[in-house]
Amino acid sequence: MATSIQEKLAILPAKPGCYLMKNKKDEVIYVGKSKILKNRVRSYFTGANDLKTQRLVNEIADFEYIVTASEMEALILELNLVKKYDPKYNVMLKDDKSYPFLKITSEEHPRLIVTRKVKKDRGKYFGPYTNVYAARETKKLLDRLYPLRKCNVMPKRVCLYYHIGQCLGPCEFPVEKQTNQEIVQKITSFLSGGHKKIKEEIKEKMHKFSENLDFEKAKEYRDLIEHIESVMEKQTMELPDLIDRDVFGFSFDKGWMCVQVFFIRNGKLIERDVALFPFYDDAQDAFVSYVARFYSHSNHIKPREVLVPVGTDTQLLEDYLEVKVKSPYRGQKKKLADLALENASIALTEKFSLIEQDEARTIKAVEELGETLNVETPHRIEAIDNSNIQGSDPVSALVVFIDGKPKKNDYRKYKIKTVESPDDYETMREVVRRRYKRVLKEGLPLPDLLMVDGAKGQMSAARDVLENELGLDIPICGLAKNDKHKTSELLYGDPPQPVNLKRNDQPFYLIQRIQDEVHRFAITFHRQLRGKNAFKSSLDEIEGIGGKRKQLLIQHYGSIDRIKDADLEDIKSLGIPENVAENIQLYFAQEEEHSDAEDTSAENGS
Repeated sequence: MATSIQEKLAILPAKPGCYLMKNKKDEVIYVGKSKILKNRVRSYFTGANDLKTQRLVNEIADFEYIVTASEMEALILELNLVKKYDPKYNVMLKDDKSYPFLKITSEEHPRLIVTRKVKKDRGKYFGPYTNVYAARETKKLLDRLYPLRKCNVMPKRVCLYYHIGQCLGPCEFPVEKQTNQEIVQKITSFLSGGHKKIKEEIKEKMHKFSENLDFEKAKEYRDLIEHIESVMEKQTMELPDLIDRDVFGFSFDKGWMCVQVFFIRNGKLIERDVALFPFYDDAQDAFVSYVARFYSHSNHIKPREVLVPVGTDTQLLEDYLEVKVKSPYRGQKKKLADLALENASIALTEKFSLIEQDEARTIKAVEELGETLNVETPHRIEAIDNSNIQGSDPVSALVVFIDGKPKKNDYRKYKIKTVESPDDYETMREVVRRRYKRVLKEGLPLPDLLMVDGAKGQMSAARDVLENELGLDIPICGLAKNDKHKTSELLYGDPPQPVNLKRNDQPFYLIQRIQDEVHRFAITFHRQLRGKNAFKSSLDEIEGIGGKRKQLLIQHYGSIDRIKDADLEDIKSLGIPENVAENIQLYFAQEEEHSDAEDTSAENGS
């Protein structure tokens, strides 16, 4: 353990606060909170840790801490720091799922809409719904019952909705404010559990129309009743108090946690949310942070009540969320809480095999690759590949893998600017120079390992630029291919030597995936560029000729040669302005003169 870390551990205060773990690049890789900083931070460096936490500890080069006045302040600070730094190990705080809601807008003439964005705009929100289809079906039902306006922008005249009785037509006819308020109140009541009363009222109307032998109208009301039942009364699990509440349950093992949330709306279980993530804190603290994040930085509306497992710090959450937070001990609420816990436990068990397989393919493979090359774990790997066909449209591509997974936002494409003839080594020099000059200039993260698609020559070119021009010390390896264009071996060292990697081990599969990905990305870019260039012609050089006029000329004349021979009036007859037609003739006349001059020069030279 570094001396600076040992010295800091010795003077940690026994107070609440947040701590920020940093790697050797001074990047914040984890943010945590604790009621007693001294105990929590020391626990990372003493005693046995699970594999996940040990991986974090191995990356820690330094840490900072911020003392707070209370655990509540520590929780708030933790959430803000995570949002600011987006640390790589705080993955459980990146949940950005959104669910559809029904919203009654706060406009003068309100609308009922389906939305996934919840804002503080005085609108009334209802949900979340199981999916957007369920929300739209509910809206469709309410549109038939209550005639709020439908249009986004008020038209000048009434539309079809007015004529079928689903809008009051405020665009053309005056609608009292009280009328709108009454409709909003009815919709609110309907969505808050009052649909049963509405259904009974519709039943009465249906019977009256039936008694009056108006069977067509009676059938319309019968269909409406069936629609209410299918949309609003699907759920069998129900609480009698009709209170909106969220029920949380969690399970954890081997450094992983699964959290299940049941959404109870109007007493009915309508949806659940599942999150599975690694954690590095005390399990209860990690769970509390997750619940706080669930409402702080996402699209979830806080219900009237939140239920959490026994042992959770309910007071801390209640103070932060400003809603009732309870741990039920008996009754139907306890059954729901137990069901959430059971689902979390089952989900965690089912996912463990998949998690372990994914880890073996990614982070463990990265760790083993680092050990084999005798370098620090290459968390960030960048790979470069060149692509050209007979020297035409030379390009290069760069891909980035972080902990064994592609990070496509960091991919880059390069058109080669300085190399005219096919020269893979000089192309590699140009791309490496352009890439890492920019990295240094903009303070972007440097790779822990650079892979170049090629052997000794490409490695030497890349190393020369990095070390002698840019003064960078980045480990470089080469990816050699066999005659079938498949990964054959990994080269490393100076001079480069084959690395002993077993073909059926995960590190070999990892470099194979990286090589396939960078090759795919480079080839795709090259094809795109060739495709664009295939549509270029000498017409693109002429002032006044754009895509439409070029297409018009090609369609009419069929070839460039026939356009050259066309007279001015013929070109103008296509609707092309006289000055542009003159530009066309002038361009081809100058081109012909230039061609004749070259022929004469060639004859004199011979």
